[in-house]
Amino acid sequence: QVQLVESGGGLVQAGGSLRLSCAASGTDFSVNHMAWYRQAPGKQRDLVAAITSGGNTNYADSVKGRFTISRDNAKNMVYLQMNSLKPEDTAIYYCNARAPSPGMLYLSDPRYDFWGQGTQVTVSS
Repeated sequence: QVQLVESGGGLVQAGGSLRLSCAASGTDFSVNHMAWYRQAPGKQRDLVAAITSGGNTNYADSVKGRFTISRDNAKNMVYLQMNSLKPEDTAIYYCNARAPSPGMLYLSDPRYDFWGQGTQVTVSS
């Protein structure tokens, strides 16, 4: 059973930094694409940053230059370093793991998509 456990959220002033961590278990971590999503009250869950099994990254435009996603395959961990935080970054942040299908395709499919419970990030102005 795949488990993702986030940590590192909290309350920070605008301009501050936080580092989120996600510990994965029950999965072949090294072959998974990993990502961070966030959901603010009353809004949909949006992609913040993603990192492929090969280490390629992409970011939402709103966080480019401020956030950095990284992974440590030896520790089954993925991180999100968040700098220059803004009040609009306030949300619940979720860790996502996408495992490959038997055909080695990465699909948006509940059989292969796994989520953590989320961690609250609050940025005060």
